[in-house]
Amino acid sequence: MIKYKYLTGTAALSAALLVAGCGSDEGSAGGQSLGEELDYTITGIEPGAGLTGLAKDTLEEYDNLEGWELEESSTASMLTALDDAIDDEEPLIITGWTPHWMFSAYDLKFLEDPKETLGGPENIQTIAREGFEEDFPEAYKILDAFEWELEDLQSVMYAGQDMPFEEAGQNWIDENRETVDEWTANAEPVDDKKIELVSTPWDSERASASVLEIVLEEQGFDVTVTDVDPAVLFEAIATGGADASIAPWLPVTHGAFYEKHEENMLDLGPNLTGAQNGIAVPAYMDIDSIEDLEPKE
Repeated sequence: MIKYKYLTGTAALSAALLVAGCGSDEGSAGGQSLGEELDYTITGIEPGAGLTGLAKDTLEEYDNLEGWELEESSTASMLTALDDAIDDEEPLIITGWTPHWMFSAYDLKFLEDPKETLGGPENIQTIAREGFEEDFPEAYKILDAFEWELEDLQSVMYAGQDMPFEEAGQNWIDENRETVDEWTANAEPVDDKKIELVSTPWDSERASASVLEIVLEEQGFDVTVTDVDPAVLFEAIATGGADASIAPWLPVTHGAFYEKHEENMLDLGPNLTGAQNGIAVPAYMDIDSIEDLEPKE
Protein backbone atom coordinates (compact mmCIF):
# COMPACT_ATOMS: atom_id res chain seq x y z
CA MET A 1 0.00 0.00 0.00
CA ILE A 2 1.27 3.47 -0.84
CA LYS A 3 1.74 5.83 2.10
CA TYR A 4 1.64 9.53 1.23
CA LYS A 5 2.57 12.17 3.79
CA TYR A 6 2.27 15.96 3.49
CA LEU A 7 4.35 18.30 5.59
CA THR A 8 4.75 21.76 4.12
CA GLY A 9 5.65 23.30 0.85
CA THR A 10 5.08 25.64 -1.94
CA ALA A 11 2.66 24.72 -4.57
CA ALA A 12 4.35 24.61 -7.80
CA LEU A 13 5.69 27.09 -9.97
CA SER A 14 2.79 29.58 -11.30
CA ALA A 15 1.21 33.03 -10.76
CA ALA A 16 -1.72 34.90 -12.16
CA LEU A 17 -2.71 38.33 -13.23
CA LEU A 18 -6.38 38.92 -13.92
CA VAL A 19 -7.17 41.68 -16.39
CA ALA A 20 -10.35 43.34 -17.55
CA GLY A 21 -9.95 43.36 -21.30
CA CYS A 22 -8.11 41.52 -24.07
CA GLY A 23 -5.40 43.07 -26.19
CA SER A 24 -1.98 44.63 -25.96
CA ASP A 25 -0.92 47.33 -23.53
CA GLU A 26 -1.69 50.02 -26.08
CA GLY A 27 -5.20 50.41 -24.71
CA SER A 28 -8.62 48.83 -24.48
CA ALA A 29 -11.95 49.85 -25.90
CA GLY A 30 -12.58 51.78 -22.68
CA GLY A 31 -9.43 53.85 -23.13
CA GLN A 32 -7.39 52.17 -20.40
CA SER A 33 -4.07 50.53 -21.02
CA LEU A 34 -3.70 46.90 -20.10
CA GLY A 35 -1.57 47.93 -17.12
CA GLU A 36 -4.27 50.29 -15.89
CA GLU A 37 -6.89 47.55 -16.22
CA LEU A 38 -4.63 45.27 -14.20
CA ASP A 39 -3.89 47.93 -11.60
CA TYR A 40 -0.25 47.04 -12.33
CA THR A 41 -0.55 44.06 -10.00
CA ILE A 42 0.66 40.53 -10.71
CA THR A 43 -1.10 37.96 -8.56
CA GLY A 44 1.39 35.28 -7.68
CA ILE A 45 1.36 31.99 -5.84
CA GLU A 46 2.96 30.89 -2.58
CA PRO A 47 5.96 32.95 -1.39
CA GLY A 48 8.31 29.95 -1.24
CA ALA A 49 7.77 28.82 -4.83
CA GLY A 50 10.76 29.02 -7.14
CA LEU A 51 8.62 30.79 -9.71
CA THR A 52 7.74 33.50 -7.20
CA GLY A 53 11.42 34.42 -6.97
CA LEU A 54 11.76 34.33 -10.76
CA ALA A 55 8.71 36.59 -11.10
CA LYS A 56 10.27 39.09 -8.71
CA ASP A 57 13.48 39.00 -10.75
CA THR A 58 11.44 39.66 -13.89
CA LEU A 59 9.84 42.77 -12.37
CA GLU A 60 13.29 44.09 -11.48
CA GLU A 61 15.00 43.32 -14.78
CA TYR A 62 12.42 44.68 -17.24
CA ASP A 63 12.39 48.50 -17.25
CA ASN A 64 8.90 48.45 -18.79
CA LEU A 65 7.58 46.70 -15.67
CA GLU A 66 8.50 49.60 -13.39
CA GLY A 67 5.63 50.22 -10.99
CA TRP A 68 4.23 46.71 -11.27
CA GLU A 69 3.81 44.72 -8.05
CA LEU A 70 3.68 41.03 -7.26
CA GLU A 71 0.84 40.06 -4.95
CA GLU A 72 1.66 36.65 -3.50
CA SER A 73 -1.36 34.35 -3.42
CA SER A 74 -1.84 30.61 -3.99
CA THR A 75 -1.83 28.23 -6.93
CA ALA A 76 -5.46 27.32 -6.23
CA SER A 77 -6.49 30.98 -6.40
CA MET A 78 -4.62 31.42 -9.67
CA LEU A 79 -6.25 28.40 -11.25
CA THR A 80 -9.69 29.60 -10.17
CA ALA A 81 -8.96 33.00 -11.72
CA LEU A 82 -7.74 31.31 -14.90
CA ASP A 83 -10.83 29.15 -15.19
CA ASP A 84 -13.17 32.08 -14.55
CA ALA A 85 -11.36 34.33 -17.02
CA ILE A 86 -11.40 31.79 -19.83
CA ASP A 87 -15.06 30.94 -19.18
CA ASP A 88 -15.89 34.63 -19.72
CA GLU A 89 -13.20 35.17 -22.39
CA GLU A 90 -11.60 37.79 -20.19
CA PRO A 91 -7.89 38.57 -20.41
CA LEU A 92 -5.51 37.04 -17.91
CA ILE A 93 -1.75 37.00 -17.56
CA ILE A 94 -0.14 34.21 -15.57
CA THR A 95 3.35 33.14 -14.80
CA GLY A 96 2.89 29.47 -15.48
CA TRP A 97 4.85 26.36 -16.24
CA THR A 98 4.82 23.16 -18.19
CA PRO A 99 4.27 20.39 -17.46
CA HIS A 100 0.93 21.36 -15.96
CA TRP A 101 -2.59 20.16 -16.67
CA MET A 102 -3.77 23.73 -17.42
CA PHE A 103 -1.94 23.51 -20.76
CA SER A 104 -4.03 20.44 -21.57
CA ALA A 105 -7.26 21.98 -20.33
CA TYR A 106 -6.88 25.45 -21.90
CA ASP A 107 -5.42 27.03 -25.01
CA LEU A 108 -2.54 29.04 -23.54
CA LYS A 109 0.64 30.58 -24.92
CA PHE A 110 3.89 31.74 -23.32
CA LEU A 111 4.92 35.35 -23.82
CA GLU A 112 8.38 35.96 -25.21
CA ASP A 113 10.96 36.58 -22.48
CA PRO A 114 13.87 38.29 -24.25
CA LYS A 115 15.88 38.73 -21.04
CA GLU A 116 15.28 35.08 -20.06
CA THR A 117 14.64 36.08 -16.46
CA LEU A 118 12.28 33.13 -16.13
CA GLY A 119 14.91 30.79 -17.51
CA GLY A 120 15.11 28.68 -20.62
CA PRO A 121 14.20 25.01 -20.98
CA GLU A 122 14.34 23.11 -17.70
CA ASN A 123 14.96 19.50 -16.76
CA ILE A 124 13.26 17.65 -13.95
CA GLN A 125 16.09 15.81 -12.25
CA THR A 126 16.52 12.63 -10.22
CA ILE A 127 18.76 12.97 -7.15
CA ALA A 128 19.63 10.61 -4.30
CA ARG A 129 21.57 10.60 -1.05
CA GLU A 130 25.14 9.40 -0.87
CA GLY A 131 25.24 5.65 -0.37
CA PHE A 132 21.86 5.12 -2.05
CA GLU A 133 23.24 2.87 -4.78
CA GLU A 134 24.95 0.61 -2.24
CA ASP A 135 21.93 0.44 0.11
CA PHE A 136 19.25 0.17 -2.59
CA PRO A 137 20.89 -1.25 -5.73
CA GLU A 138 17.60 -2.39 -7.29
CA ALA A 139 15.84 0.90 -6.60
CA TYR A 140 18.88 2.76 -7.93
CA LYS A 141 18.58 0.85 -11.23
CA ILE A 142 14.91 1.82 -11.54
CA LEU A 143 15.44 5.49 -10.70
CA ASP A 144 18.44 5.67 -13.00
CA ALA A 145 16.32 4.31 -15.87
CA PHE A 146 13.21 6.35 -15.02
CA GLU A 147 12.58 8.83 -17.84
CA TRP A 148 9.43 9.87 -19.68
CA GLU A 149 8.00 12.57 -21.94
CA LEU A 150 6.35 15.84 -20.99
CA GLU A 151 3.13 14.64 -22.62
CA ASP A 152 3.14 11.53 -20.40
CA LEU A 153 3.44 13.53 -17.19
CA GLN A 154 0.93 16.11 -18.31
CA SER A 155 -1.63 13.40 -19.12
CA VAL A 156 -1.35 11.97 -15.59
CA MET A 157 -1.68 15.47 -14.14
CA TYR A 158 -4.80 16.20 -16.19
CA ALA A 159 -6.40 12.86 -15.28
CA GLY A 160 -5.55 13.56 -11.64
CA GLN A 161 -7.96 16.48 -11.58
CA ASP A 162 -10.90 14.03 -11.70
CA MET A 163 -9.50 11.12 -9.70
CA PRO A 164 -6.81 10.40 -7.10
CA PHE A 165 -3.30 10.66 -8.50
CA GLU A 166 -2.69 7.05 -7.48
CA GLU A 167 -5.52 5.98 -9.78
CA ALA A 168 -4.35 8.25 -12.59
CA GLY A 169 -0.83 6.87 -12.19
CA GLN A 170 -2.03 3.27 -12.24
CA ASN A 171 -4.06 3.91 -15.39
CA TRP A 172 -1.00 5.38 -17.12
CA ILE A 173 1.10 2.39 -16.08
CA ASP A 174 -1.52 -0.05 -17.39
CA GLU A 175 -1.53 1.78 -20.73
CA ASN A 176 2.26 2.10 -20.93
CA ARG A 177 3.51 -1.19 -19.54
CA GLU A 178 6.22 -1.46 -22.18
CA THR A 179 7.81 1.78 -20.96
CA VAL A 180 7.58 0.67 -17.33
CA ASP A 181 9.18 -2.66 -18.21
CA GLU A 182 12.15 -0.75 -19.62
CA TRP A 183 12.59 1.04 -16.29
CA THR A 184 12.58 -2.21 -14.32
CA ALA A 185 14.33 -4.49 -16.82
CA ASN A 186 17.61 -4.70 -14.89
CA ALA A 187 16.15 -4.68 -11.37
CA GLU A 188 15.44 -7.75 -9.27
CA PRO A 189 12.38 -7.84 -6.96
CA VAL A 190 12.92 -7.16 -3.25
CA ASP A 191 11.04 -8.20 -0.14
CA ASP A 192 9.23 -5.27 1.53
CA LYS A 193 12.29 -3.01 1.72
CA LYS A 194 11.45 0.47 3.03
CA ILE A 195 12.40 3.49 0.94
CA GLU A 196 11.83 7.19 1.69
CA LEU A 197 11.21 9.60 -1.19
CA VAL A 198 10.81 13.37 -0.89
CA SER A 199 8.82 15.47 -3.31
CA THR A 200 7.04 18.81 -3.55
CA PRO A 201 3.27 19.41 -3.28
CA TRP A 202 2.78 20.45 -6.90
CA ASP A 203 0.58 18.54 -9.29
CA SER A 204 3.47 17.73 -11.63
CA GLU A 205 5.42 16.13 -8.80
CA ARG A 206 2.37 14.43 -7.30
CA ALA A 207 1.75 12.85 -10.69
CA SER A 208 5.32 11.64 -11.22
CA ALA A 209 5.68 10.47 -7.61
CA SER A 210 2.45 8.47 -7.87
CA VAL A 211 3.72 6.64 -10.93
CA LEU A 212 7.13 5.91 -9.42
CA GLU A 213 5.58 4.78 -6.12
CA ILE A 214 3.49 2.18 -7.89
CA VAL A 215 6.43 0.97 -9.96
CA LEU A 216 8.59 0.57 -6.86
CA GLU A 217 5.76 -1.08 -4.93
CA GLU A 218 5.37 -3.61 -7.76
CA GLN A 219 9.04 -4.48 -7.28
CA GLY A 220 8.46 -5.15 -3.58
CA PHE A 221 9.48 -1.83 -2.00
CA ASP A 222 7.58 -0.27 0.90
CA VAL A 223 7.42 3.35 -0.30
CA THR A 224 6.76 6.52 1.66
CA VAL A 225 6.59 9.90 -0.09
CA THR A 226 6.83 13.12 1.91
CA ASP A 227 5.99 16.50 0.42
CA VAL A 228 8.23 19.35 1.57
CA ASP A 229 9.44 22.78 0.49
CA PRO A 230 12.25 22.68 -2.09
CA ALA A 231 14.81 23.91 0.45
CA VAL A 232 13.85 21.10 2.83
CA LEU A 233 13.93 18.56 0.00
CA PHE A 234 17.56 19.27 -0.88
CA GLU A 235 18.56 19.41 2.79
CA ALA A 236 16.94 16.02 3.40
CA ILE A 237 18.80 14.39 0.50
CA ALA A 238 22.14 16.01 1.38
CA THR A 239 21.96 14.95 5.03
CA GLY A 240 20.60 11.47 4.41
CA GLY A 241 17.20 12.21 5.89
CA ALA A 242 15.55 10.87 2.73
CA ASP A 243 16.69 8.46 0.05
CA ALA A 244 15.81 10.05 -3.29
CA SER A 245 13.70 12.55 -5.19
CA ILE A 246 12.48 12.98 -8.76
CA ALA A 247 11.18 16.53 -8.15
CA PRO A 248 14.01 19.09 -8.66
CA TRP A 249 13.74 21.53 -11.58
CA LEU A 250 17.13 22.50 -13.00
CA PRO A 251 19.12 24.49 -13.88
CA VAL A 252 17.12 27.60 -12.90
CA THR A 253 14.15 26.97 -10.61
CA HIS A 254 15.99 25.02 -7.92
CA GLY A 255 19.50 25.86 -9.07
CA ALA A 256 20.51 27.69 -5.89
CA PHE A 257 19.53 24.71 -3.69
CA TYR A 258 21.33 22.32 -6.02
CA GLU A 259 24.56 24.35 -5.98
CA LYS A 260 24.46 24.49 -2.19
CA HIS A 261 24.21 20.72 -1.76
CA GLU A 262 25.56 19.14 -4.95
CA GLU A 263 28.72 17.83 -3.29
CA ASN A 264 26.65 15.83 -0.79
CA MET A 265 24.26 13.99 -3.09
CA LEU A 266 24.08 11.87 -6.23
CA ASP A 267 22.76 13.27 -9.52
CA LEU A 268 21.18 10.55 -11.67
CA GLY A 269 20.35 12.94 -14.50
CA PRO A 270 17.07 14.19 -16.00
CA ASN A 271 13.90 12.15 -15.79
CA LEU A 272 12.11 14.67 -18.01
CA THR A 273 13.33 17.34 -20.43
CA GLY A 274 11.50 20.29 -21.97
CA ALA A 275 9.93 21.74 -18.83
CA GLN A 276 9.46 25.50 -18.90
CA ASN A 277 8.64 28.49 -16.71
CA GLY A 278 7.22 31.61 -18.27
CA ILE A 279 4.52 34.22 -18.42
CA ALA A 280 1.52 32.83 -20.26
CA VAL A 281 -1.81 34.15 -21.47
CA PRO A 282 -4.94 32.73 -23.06
CA ALA A 283 -4.33 32.34 -26.78
CA TYR A 284 -7.12 34.79 -27.60
CA MET A 285 -5.14 37.69 -26.12
CA ASP A 286 -3.35 39.98 -28.57
CA ILE A 287 -0.03 40.20 -26.75
CA ASP A 288 3.19 38.39 -27.61
CA SER A 289 5.99 39.56 -25.32
CA ILE A 290 6.67 40.70 -21.79
CA GLU A 291 8.09 43.83 -23.40
CA ASP A 292 4.62 44.68 -24.76
CA LEU A 293 3.58 45.75 -21.26
CA GLU A 294 4.09 49.35 -20.25
CA PRO A 295 5.37 50.87 -16.99
CA LYS A 296 3.12 52.58 -14.52
CA GLU A 297 3.06 56.31 -15.12
